[in-house]
Amino acid sequence: MPTFLGEFGYVGILLIIAILVPLILIILPIALRYVGLVRQKPNPVKNATYECGLETVGPTWVQFNFRYYIYALLFVIFDIETVFLYPWAVAFRELAWFTIVEVLIFMAILVVGLAYAWKKKALEWK
Repeated sequence: MPTFLGEFGYVGILLIIAILVPLILIILPIALRYVGLVRQKPNPVKNATYECGLETVGPTWVQFNFRYYIYALLFVIFDIETVFLYPWAVAFRELAWFTIVEVLIFMAILVVGLAYAWKKKALEWK
């Protein structure tokens, strides 16, 4: 049992820190405001919408073309593919045939997704 704690104890500590730090950073300003150490003085200048230090011209809520999101999602998908393939490429010589077949299936699924996006003309920029 001590080896289990030795192996996973650091993961548990990291998990506790990962939960506590955001909670503290959220709760601390609220608590300091109620105590009176942080003052809240809203005014029109502080609440004004600006971009790069300049007042906005026109409406501040502009709808974007959905193709931007599709491009972003496709980028993330193929970026994550690289992250998954890197450890496989590092250990390529020690892997069995089963692992190579698994990677080929993974690549085939991604190629099918790319072909689908290409067929739907999601990769064309208009």
